[in-house]
Order: sequence, then C-alpha cells, then structure tokens
Amino acid sequence: MKVRILGVVVLTALIVAVAFSVSVPAAPKAGNANALPTPAATAVPANAIPPDHPEIREAIASLRHAKEHMEHAAHDFGGHRVEAIRATDEAIHQLEICLKYDR
Repeated sequence: MKVRILGVVVLTALIVAVAFSVSVPAAPKAGNANALPTPAATAVPANAIPPDHPEIREAIASLRHAKEHMEHAAHDFGGHRVEAIRATDEAIHQLEICLKYDR
C-alpha cells in the first residue's frame, strides 16, 4: 500500500513538473490580431540567458528527496521498493534531459 502511494506521489511530481515546463503563448488582443510584430520585438539578444525552469529543478529535488527516503526504508516491500527507486532515477534522468534540451 505504501509503495503504491509512493508511486502515485512520484508520478504526480513528474506530471506536475512536465505540465509546468510547457508554456503556451498568450493570444493577441482583438485589436492587434492582424498586426505584424516588429523585428525589434521578436529579436532575441545574443547574450540572452535561457529561463532557469524552477519548477523542473524543484521536481528533481523532490524526486531526489523521495529516493533518499526509499533507500532508507525498513522494508523491501516485495521488491517494489527497488522498482520505485529505479523509476525515480529514470524520472530524474528525464527531467535533467529536459533542462539540457533547453540550452
């Protein structure tokens, strides 16, 4: 039962991290719907730093904290603890790839 709850928590953390990392551009105002953006407004400065993605970094920290708790658990839970740790490692790896992809 505890392993199932832990699995749901890990899955929820991963879903929340991915959901917050996706951004949707705002719709243009009705009066400016046909206006073209000026080149200065769309140009990205050469020294622009990509966003830090605090939600993804927070999710990674939460997953590492959960993994630490699982590693120090008193029981093996029929082998499910090992599988949960493996799934947590994979989730952390995928989120780290997300951060590298943005750069």
